[in-house]
Amino acid sequence: MAKAWSNWSGFVTASPKLVATPADAGELAELVRSAPGPLRVAGAGHSFTPLVQSDGTIVSLEKIEGLVSHEPAANRARVRAGTRLGALMHILQGIGQGLPNMGDIDKQAIGGALGTATHGSGPTLGAYHTQLEAVQLVDGQGKLREYSRADDQDMIHATGVALGAFGILTEVTMNNIAAYRLRRRKRVLPIGDMLRDFEKMMAAHRSAEFYYIPFSGYAQFIASDLSDAQPTQRPTEDDEEGLATLRKLRTVLRRLPSLRRALIKGAVKKVPAEDYVQDWLHVYVSDRRTKFNEMEYHLPFEEGPKALAEIIALTEKHFPEVYFPMEVRSVAPDGFWLSPFYKRLTCSIAIHHDAANDPPPFMRAAEPIFLKYGGRPHWGKMHSLRAADFKKIYPRWADALAVRRDIDPDNRFVSPYMAGLFGIEPSPSGIKK
Repeated sequence: MAKAWSNWSGFVTASPKLVATPADAGELAELVRSAPGPLRVAGAGHSFTPLVQSDGTIVSLEKIEGLVSHEPAANRARVRAGTRLGALMHILQGIGQGLPNMGDIDKQAIGGALGTATHGSGPTLGAYHTQLEAVQLVDGQGKLREYSRADDQDMIHATGVALGAFGILTEVTMNNIAAYRLRRRKRVLPIGDMLRDFEKMMAAHRSAEFYYIPFSGYAQFIASDLSDAQPTQRPTEDDEEGLATLRKLRTVLRRLPSLRRALIKGAVKKVPAEDYVQDWLHVYVSDRRTKFNEMEYHLPFEEGPKALAEIIALTEKHFPEVYFPMEVRSVAPDGFWLSPFYKRLTCSIAIHHDAANDPPPFMRAAEPIFLKYGGRPHWGKMHSLRAADFKKIYPRWADALAVRRDIDPDNRFVSPYMAGLFGIEPSPSGIKK
């Protein structure tokens, strides 16, 4: 009997023949050799694209987790790929290390976060995959392979952002930094000021980001910098309460848009500023209980303000049902072949829609704006691009696919959705080689 699987938001579902939870690399290798295909890997289900969707086998790495080893002098740690970021933070703090940067959700497995180029914010800070020193994976024939930056940097760059299609990660060695503290400051600014001073404000801090509140005219600007000060109390988080208020105003004042705008603007202006110091693992993450669907595009850094201004205008003119804040971040360039940040400083803009609503109309309307400004989509967030598009925006696309064919010659990891991404034509009996 087919099993049921869905992602975190409930938007992507699957009915695979098998949901497997191997206990170690040996059991995983046997699954790859014998389980019904295609095999797709599920982390925490925090992707909004059908990366995991399969009618064959969905593999969970939840049992392949934890610390393998660490090198104190190098601030390096080897962990199993199913380790959730929330657990990883505490593991690293316990050995005196820290992730150089993080996003604001810690539910993902590190393997999934690496595979989809998940990131935080900061013009000199790369996404998680830029920390990779070595990877161990099971290839499409059930063989264990290991690559290291020291011995084969090209393979690290080819497989660091792999969408679960270049083998199944089992262990990764990551270059971290010594455990540290951050001073985080938050304040409300008019969106016009934020867009005008965008480059200066985003570059003035180790990490900076902002959230635009639709229909308010204001953004919450958040800056984090290294600090040697003693920890202070982190303010009580009220993001969920704020979302509930925005949702209520949207629903109750649907026919009174001017009043809705005035009330949101007044409420946002009154949000108190924050300023506190904490150990790194107590700063980055926010509570995210209200489920949503998301699109995020990565643009050339200098194009960010223009694109955001158009997205705001589109939303406030045509999509009054949207109330989730828009998230704007920066990411350092890197050399990973399928990284959205490949060789360019990036401005990332994420738009969200309540999971209870239908997201495609909003996302379809916004996507042409992102593409007009040279955007590359987040691999794990909603987009409509396929192989012909990716060939144009990734200079090493053909090289990456050649590596993928070597690792998975029988297309064991290629579902119909993945075939569309890679330009692999399905045959009547399955996916062509």
